[in-house]
Amino acid sequence: MTPAIDLVKKMRINHAVHSYSHDPRTASYGLEAAEQLGLVAGRVYKTLLVSTENAELLVALVAVNAQLNLKALATAAKVKKVEMADPQRAQRSSGYLVGGISPLAQKKALRTFVDRSAAEHATIYVSAGRRGLEVELSADDLLALTYGQFAEIASLGH
Repeated sequence: MTPAIDLVKKMRINHAVHSYSHDPRTASYGLEAAEQLGLVAGRVYKTLLVSTENAELLVALVAVNAQLNLKALATAAKVKKVEMADPQRAQRSSGYLVGGISPLAQKKALRTFVDRSAAEHATIYVSAGRRGLEVELSADDLLALTYGQFAEIASLGH
Protein backbone atom coordinates (compact mmCIF):
# COMPACT_ATOMS: atom_id res chain seq x y z
CA MET A 1 0.00 0.00 0.00
CA THR A 2 0.96 3.67 0.00
CA PRO A 3 1.47 6.18 2.84
CA ALA A 4 -1.84 7.84 1.80
CA ILE A 5 -3.81 4.60 2.20
CA ASP A 6 -1.98 3.76 5.42
CA LEU A 7 -3.03 7.17 6.81
CA VAL A 8 -6.75 6.82 6.05
CA LYS A 9 -6.73 3.33 7.55
CA LYS A 10 -4.83 4.44 10.65
CA MET A 11 -7.20 7.39 11.20
CA ARG A 12 -10.21 5.11 10.61
CA ILE A 13 -11.53 7.33 7.82
CA ASN A 14 -14.40 5.94 5.79
CA HIS A 15 -12.84 5.42 2.34
CA ALA A 16 -12.61 3.17 -0.70
CA VAL A 17 -9.55 2.44 -2.82
CA HIS A 18 -9.98 2.22 -6.59
CA SER A 19 -7.32 1.03 -9.02
CA TYR A 20 -7.10 1.02 -12.78
CA SER A 21 -4.53 0.19 -15.41
CA HIS A 22 -2.49 3.37 -15.99
CA ASP A 23 -1.35 4.10 -19.54
CA PRO A 24 2.10 5.77 -19.38
CA ARG A 25 1.35 7.64 -22.64
CA THR A 26 -1.64 9.47 -21.16
CA ALA A 27 -1.54 13.27 -21.28
CA SER A 28 -3.76 13.86 -18.22
CA TYR A 29 -3.47 11.57 -15.24
CA GLY A 30 -6.61 12.98 -13.63
CA LEU A 31 -8.84 12.69 -16.67
CA GLU A 32 -7.49 9.18 -17.21
CA ALA A 33 -8.58 8.27 -13.65
CA ALA A 34 -12.09 9.63 -14.26
CA GLU A 35 -12.42 7.79 -17.58
CA GLN A 36 -10.97 4.49 -16.34
CA LEU A 37 -13.15 4.48 -13.22
CA GLY A 38 -16.28 5.65 -15.08
CA LEU A 39 -16.62 8.80 -12.99
CA VAL A 40 -17.84 12.31 -13.65
CA ALA A 41 -14.65 14.39 -13.97
CA GLY A 42 -15.96 16.88 -11.39
CA ARG A 43 -15.60 14.26 -8.62
CA VAL A 44 -11.93 13.49 -9.34
CA TYR A 45 -9.45 16.00 -7.90
CA LYS A 46 -5.90 16.54 -9.05
CA THR A 47 -3.17 17.41 -6.56
CA LEU A 48 -1.03 20.34 -7.68
CA LEU A 49 1.99 21.78 -5.91
CA VAL A 50 2.75 25.45 -6.31
CA SER A 51 5.51 27.68 -5.05
CA THR A 52 5.04 31.15 -3.55
CA GLU A 53 7.29 34.15 -4.05
CA ASN A 54 9.00 33.10 -0.79
CA ALA A 55 9.56 29.54 -2.12
CA GLU A 56 6.90 28.09 0.22
CA LEU A 57 5.23 25.07 -1.35
CA LEU A 58 1.44 24.83 -1.22
CA VAL A 59 -0.93 22.03 -2.19
CA ALA A 60 -3.97 22.86 -4.32
CA LEU A 61 -6.73 20.44 -5.28
CA VAL A 62 -9.08 21.17 -8.16
CA ALA A 63 -11.37 18.96 -10.21
CA VAL A 64 -9.62 17.35 -13.18
CA ASN A 65 -11.94 19.17 -15.60
CA ALA A 66 -10.94 22.56 -14.14
CA GLN A 67 -7.82 24.71 -14.11
CA LEU A 68 -6.11 26.08 -11.04
CA ASN A 69 -6.58 29.85 -10.81
CA LEU A 70 -3.15 30.96 -9.56
CA LYS A 71 -4.32 34.46 -8.58
CA ALA A 72 -7.23 33.05 -6.57
CA LEU A 73 -4.89 30.63 -4.80
CA ALA A 74 -2.44 33.43 -3.99
CA THR A 75 -5.31 35.43 -2.50
CA ALA A 76 -6.54 32.44 -0.47
CA ALA A 77 -3.01 31.75 0.78
CA LYS A 78 -2.44 35.46 1.54
CA VAL A 79 0.70 35.65 -0.60
CA LYS A 80 1.59 37.94 -3.50
CA LYS A 81 2.16 35.36 -6.20
CA VAL A 82 2.24 31.61 -6.86
CA GLU A 83 3.51 29.55 -9.77
CA MET A 84 3.51 25.85 -10.51
CA ALA A 85 6.27 24.12 -8.55
CA ASP A 86 9.19 22.47 -10.25
CA PRO A 87 8.19 18.79 -10.72
CA GLN A 88 11.42 17.52 -9.12
CA ARG A 89 10.88 19.74 -6.09
CA ALA A 90 7.25 18.58 -5.84
CA GLN A 91 8.39 14.94 -5.88
CA ARG A 92 11.10 15.51 -3.26
CA SER A 93 8.75 17.39 -0.95
CA SER A 94 5.78 15.05 -1.27
CA GLY A 95 7.56 11.72 -1.51
CA TYR A 96 5.37 10.80 -4.48
CA LEU A 97 5.96 10.76 -8.26
CA VAL A 98 4.27 13.34 -10.50
CA GLY A 99 0.99 11.85 -11.69
CA GLY A 100 0.64 10.02 -8.40
CA ILE A 101 1.10 12.84 -5.88
CA SER A 102 -1.44 12.37 -3.12
CA PRO A 103 -2.53 15.22 -0.89
CA LEU A 104 -2.40 12.69 1.97
CA ALA A 105 0.66 11.67 4.01
CA GLN A 106 3.17 13.79 2.16
CA LYS A 107 6.72 13.79 3.55
CA LYS A 108 6.40 17.46 4.46
CA ALA A 109 3.15 18.94 5.76
CA LEU A 110 2.15 21.80 3.45
CA ARG A 111 -0.69 24.28 3.57
CA THR A 112 -3.49 22.71 1.55
CA PHE A 113 -6.33 24.39 -0.35
CA VAL A 114 -9.24 22.43 -1.80
CA ASP A 115 -11.55 24.00 -4.34
CA ARG A 116 -14.92 24.67 -2.75
CA SER A 117 -16.65 22.57 -5.45
CA ALA A 118 -15.49 19.46 -3.58
CA ALA A 119 -18.07 20.18 -0.87
CA GLU A 120 -20.86 19.61 -3.43
CA HIS A 121 -20.14 15.86 -3.54
CA ALA A 122 -20.72 13.20 -0.89
CA THR A 123 -17.31 11.79 -1.78
CA ILE A 124 -14.44 12.81 -4.02
CA TYR A 125 -11.50 10.93 -5.48
CA VAL A 126 -7.86 11.93 -4.99
CA SER A 127 -4.61 10.19 -5.81
CA ALA A 128 -3.77 7.44 -3.37
CA GLY A 129 -0.06 7.95 -4.01
CA ARG A 130 0.56 6.00 -7.18
CA ARG A 131 -0.47 6.34 -10.81
CA GLY A 132 -3.51 4.16 -11.32
CA LEU A 133 -4.63 4.31 -7.68
CA GLU A 134 -7.32 6.61 -6.26
CA VAL A 135 -8.82 6.91 -2.81
CA GLU A 136 -12.46 7.95 -2.39
CA LEU A 137 -13.36 9.90 0.75
CA SER A 138 -15.43 12.87 1.84
CA ALA A 139 -14.07 16.35 1.24
CA ASP A 140 -14.45 17.08 4.96
CA ASP A 141 -12.29 14.06 5.83
CA LEU A 142 -9.71 15.23 3.28
CA LEU A 143 -9.62 18.65 4.96
CA ALA A 144 -9.25 17.08 8.39
CA LEU A 145 -6.38 14.81 7.28
CA THR A 146 -4.48 17.61 5.53
CA TYR A 147 -5.43 20.47 7.88
CA GLY A 148 -6.66 22.05 4.68
CA GLN A 149 -9.26 24.64 3.87
CA PHE A 150 -11.84 25.22 1.18
CA ALA A 151 -11.20 28.12 -1.21
CA GLU A 152 -12.50 29.30 -4.58
CA ILE A 153 -9.37 28.39 -6.56
CA ALA A 154 -10.63 26.78 -9.78
CA SER A 155 -11.51 28.12 -13.20
CA LEU A 156 -13.41 25.80 -15.49
CA GLY A 157 -10.92 24.62 -18.05
CA HIS A 158 -10.77 21.85 -20.57
